[in-house]
This record gives sequence, structure tokens and C-alpha cells, in this order.
Amino acid sequence: MTITRLLVANRGEIARRVFATCRRLGIETVAVHSDADAGLPFVREADLAVRLPGDAPADTYLRADLVLDAARRTGADAIHPGYGFLSENAGFARAVLDAGLTWVGPAPASIEAMGSKIEAKKLMQAAGVPVLGDLDPDAVTEADLPVLVKASAGGGGRGMRVVRRLDALPDAVRSARAEAESAFGDGTVFVESYLEHGRHVEVQVVGDGRGEVLVLGERDCSVQRRHQKVVEEAPAPGLSDDVRRTLHDAARDAAAAIDYVGAGTVEFMVAGDRVAFLEMNTRLQVEHPVTEAVFGVDLVELQLQVAEGGSCAPRRAGARPGAHDPVGLGPVGHAIEVRLYAEDPAADYRPQSGRLGRFEVPDVDVEFGPLAGPGLRLDSGFASGDEVGTHYDAMLAKVVAWAPTRGQAARRLAGALRRARLHGVRTNRDLLVEVLGHEAFLAGDLSTDFLHDHAFASIEDDALPGTATDQGLLCFAAAVALTERDVARRPVQRGIPSGWRNVVSAPQVTPLEVRGTRVDVGWLGGRGGYRFVDTYGEVHGARAVSVTGGPERWQVVVEHGGVSHPVEVTLHGDLVPHAVDVDAAVGHLALVALPRFVDPADVLAEGSLLAPMPGTVVGVPVAEGAQVAAGDPVVVLEAMKMQHTIKAPVDGVVTDLVAAGQQVAAGDVLAVVSTSSTSDDGTTHHDEGEPA
Repeated sequence: MTITRLLVANRGEIARRVFATCRRLGIETVAVHSDADAGLPFVREADLAVRLPGDAPADTYLRADLVLDAARRTGADAIHPGYGFLSENAGFARAVLDAGLTWVGPAPASIEAMGSKIEAKKLMQAAGVPVLGDLDPDAVTEADLPVLVKASAGGGGRGMRVVRRLDALPDAVRSARAEAESAFGDGTVFVESYLEHGRHVEVQVVGDGRGEVLVLGERDCSVQRRHQKVVEEAPAPGLSDDVRRTLHDAARDAAAAIDYVGAGTVEFMVAGDRVAFLEMNTRLQVEHPVTEAVFGVDLVELQLQVAEGGSCAPRRAGARPGAHDPVGLGPVGHAIEVRLYAEDPAADYRPQSGRLGRFEVPDVDVEFGPLAGPGLRLDSGFASGDEVGTHYDAMLAKVVAWAPTRGQAARRLAGALRRARLHGVRTNRDLLVEVLGHEAFLAGDLSTDFLHDHAFASIEDDALPGTATDQGLLCFAAAVALTERDVARRPVQRGIPSGWRNVVSAPQVTPLEVRGTRVDVGWLGGRGGYRFVDTYGEVHGARAVSVTGGPERWQVVVEHGGVSHPVEVTLHGDLVPHAVDVDAAVGHLALVALPRFVDPADVLAEGSLLAPMPGTVVGVPVAEGAQVAAGDPVVVLEAMKMQHTIKAPVDGVVTDLVAAGQQVAAGDVLAVVSTSSTSDDGTTHHDEGEPA
């Protein structure tokens, strides 16, 4: 069978990734998209596109009937599921085959065999694959701790909880069930032993359904947050030959046990010489590019090759057609991938949403395909100007570096991230740079507790870039750019220097907001240019020696202490207050240009609990007028596939409470918590509390 037109039943970055291989092979492509995704790059890049009305996954990408109808309407003869959504849904795979289409994935029976983690462990144990035993949630003892509560269906860390206290187990099981039901439609969970300081290592396999299973090495995915992978690399550093052999043999046995067809991943926990099966993902993995880099193969091409009835023997990128690598060829060099998320690590990794004012990663050698040599690869679902919504995962892109050595790959990747222009939403970029340069990471001292065991300023301190002096210089550059923009807009008297005064009695002041704090930047202007007077860093003696660009992008060169600092300032639109992004060698600083006067109607009541992002109110555990203590849950908000609990900042009384099921925008008031005090006569007085 030959595939001529392929529909990708997915969105964003993975859809673009599959389309890239299809274009190279001459296969026509079809995209399906929700209303929220209509303007994203993957829709534009497909040869044909079909709208799935609605925004929520349950109304769009999880609707097998709509996807199959889109294939029928466009004449697609094959469907690639990507990862997530319907990719591990055996019923969908069977429906695709029943419709006479080619399914680019494993047989439905294989998906079913691995679809339940509980049953998969039993099957693997029978096949001789090492596993961790299950525990009865009602019979767990102190001696069993710590334990891991896991959802039987799905993945991505959802429905997963580490429990270290016996009294916390019931709540962990209950919340894991609720999250799993919401994410996968299956609330089944189980409990198993948790290997402290273990490593998450997975093995890439490709099967042809005729008994041949190709093992393309292993990847280390230990650097995680909320059990979701953040940094992945191949090959896994520091493994002994015996452990590596055990992993590869176990993965091959696991795939053979279910007659596996196509690309899949067998995941393990590794602690010392101990290896234990976690699960098998019967699909392409997010982190597949690192394997492609070190083995020089295109895994999507292999998927299509097997789906068309061919063998699973790979062909190295750039090789002559028909020239195959021998099975078992080792990896070349080292590749590291980071997942760039729209999230705030300092706020418990809270997902972010909004418009990407700029999204640019420098020095990229290739997008969505195997590298021809050491270099940088970018797989992104977004471009500058795109909207990051609340309906889907918060991952913006994957950035991959391949180099002769692990240290070189880490340095190349960190350098590209530092120079990236990421405006409009907060990201985990600074944390990724810290991880890649951390001495423990570079030494290969990895575990799933990595982010917990080490201190990172991006998590603990919400650190601004550089020193107070550096921050002052960045704010000064922003003030200069804002002033130059206003000068360029003057309809009259353009020859008068900015900030000029006949009698200088006080500096000009540009009010800015830095992470919620007002900063008044003082400066003097005139024919001699701009001089920095004062800011919160008590920086003096700085001056702008060059200002170029406009109207939205400005290059300001600030001289201080005999050192010149080129600073790039981006002004976004004409909204007031409006965003200002400042980039320099020291890092990135997001600012807001404040208006000189504030409308009293815009002042919020103290004690207001604000929605951190757009979403749906899925729980209101308190009633209007209820007395709450600091830390008590007040509202549960669901956004970006996660639930976020909004807690009372102080003891007080709840008023102005939203209702369950209500849709809210970022910044909307969810409730007000007013502090209460009781007088000598027993009368209760409610005073305005501190803001959340």
C-alpha cells in the first residue's frame, strides 16, 4: 500500500513535524483544527485543512467521528495520530482500519495490551521484563513509603502523585482519580513503590510486525517537573554496559511480546543496577528528535515505511536511497532537547496564556527534521504573533542541540536559549538555561528529583536578570526607547530634544512596572543625549550613547563604568499600559509602561483573588460569606489540562464569589477575602484584607 495523502489527527508542533517529512517524501497533507487553533502555523502549512467546530479537546481533537469524516471529505488515505489525544486509542485505530484507511501506528490489539498500565505490567512480567509490584491502596503501610499513585490510562504526568505520608494517601488517590477522569476519561489509578532518586530512562523501538524489532538506543528523561519531562537526551549518560544491555533487551522483549508495529517507546526507572518497567507508549514520543539526531534517522519516515508494509531498517539522513544502516549501529555524538513551556516556574509552574509578541530562536540549522551534522534544531508549534490559549498543553517548542560531546551540546543549547526573543508570556527559558549549566547536570548526576534536590533562582527567588545595577540599566534603556517612540510620533516641534527643559529643576520620570512593583526611572535629556539619574538600583553615571530603530524595536547602547551594553527594546502596540520587553547579554526583562494617571475604577478591592489565566471554574469548595483560614481552598480553576487551586491569602470572610462552571478571563476577580476582627462587645467587623 502506498500513502498519497495523509491526515494528521493532532495539532501544533507534532502536526508540523509530520508534515515536514511528508513534504520531503512527496505525500500530500491534511490538517484538522479547532477554532482556537485556526490561525496557527500547522493549519497554514497543510495542503488541506478541515475545521473541527469548538475549542475543547472533547469537542474537537478527541472526536474520532469528526476526524474520520475529515479524512473522507479530503480524500486522505492514511491517518497519523501524533501523540496525545487519540494516538493511543485502540477504538480509533480500529475505526481507521475499518474505514479502509492506513493507520500509521501499531495494531489496535497492541495499543489495548499497553493501554492499561495495570494489565501492561502483568503482561511484561510474563514476558520476563523486570517490573515493580503493585500495592493495595488500602493496605499500604509506613514501611511501603514512599509510593506512587498513577493513572492506569494516559500519560504526561497527569493523574500521578508521589506520597510520602500515609495520611496523605487517600487525598492523593482521590485527586489523581479526578485528574485522570478529566484528562483521559478513565479514573482508574493504582499504587506502586516509588524509587527515590531513580532515573527515568526509555528505549526507542521500531517493529515491523513480522518479528523484527529495531532498538535505537535509549534516552534519559530524568529532569522533570510534575512528572512531566523537561530535558531529554541521548544517549543516557553514565549507564554501565550491563544496565544498557538490560534496558535494550527488555525493550526488545516488550515489543516482541505484543507483535509491535511502528515506532514506540518502552519506559523504565533505573536506580543503580536496578531496572524496572514503567510503561510502553505505543506512539511517537515528544522527545524523539534526540534519537533522530544521534542515529541520523527520520522516525516519522520509519513509521510511514512500516505502515506501507516495508521493513523497519532505518536509512541514515543523507545516505543514498536504499542504503541501510545495520541493526545495532551505535549513536554518534550527543543530543539534548529542552521543552520550552509557557509557564512560570516561580509560581509552581503555572501555565501562561496570551499573545506571543516575539518568538525567535537564533542560529537554528533545521526545523522539524534530522540534522545533517552537529547543530541546532527547532520544532515549534507557534510563531511570533500567535495566541497561546488555555485549551491545550503549554508547550511552545522543543529546541535540540547535537554536538560531538555532551558538554558541547549543553553549552550550544544554553547559548541559543539565552539569545532567544520570547515576548508576551512568561516561559521556563531561564530555568532551562540554569539546568544546562548546573554542575550536577553536567556531571551526569541525574534523577527524577533533580529540580527538587537543587536550588534554582528561577524557581525559588523569581530572580530578575543580573544585579540591581544591571536591572537599572535595562529599565533606563526601556525609558529611552519609550521616549524616542514618543518623539517620533510628534506632529510638531520635532527638532526639540526629548526631555528638554529651559530650567532643569528635576529629572524626567518614566514609570514602569517590574513583576508587579512600580519603578520610577529618572533621566535627563537634551542635545547631549540621555543621562540616567536614578532608579531602584541607585545606578548613576550611565548614559545612552546610541539609540537606533523604531517604531517598535529599538537598539539602545548604554555606557556605564567604561563598558558599553547593547540593549534591545521591543515595544508592543499602542495599548496603555502596554508591554515593554528588554533583552541584553544579562538576560530578559518584561516591563509594563504605566500611565501617569490611574482611573479609580481600575483599582481593585484589597483581598481580591484574581484568575491567574483564562479558564473554567470547576470547583467552589466554600460558600458566599464563609469564614476561611489562610491557605484554605476558595476556587478551583481548570486551564491548560490542569487544575489550579486558588487559596485564601489571609484569614477572613469570602464575598463576591464566582460560580462553578463560569468561564473567567485572566485577571478576573474570583472572590474577595476580607479580614475579620471581633470587638469587645462581640460585634464582628470586616476590614479589607491584603491583596492575594
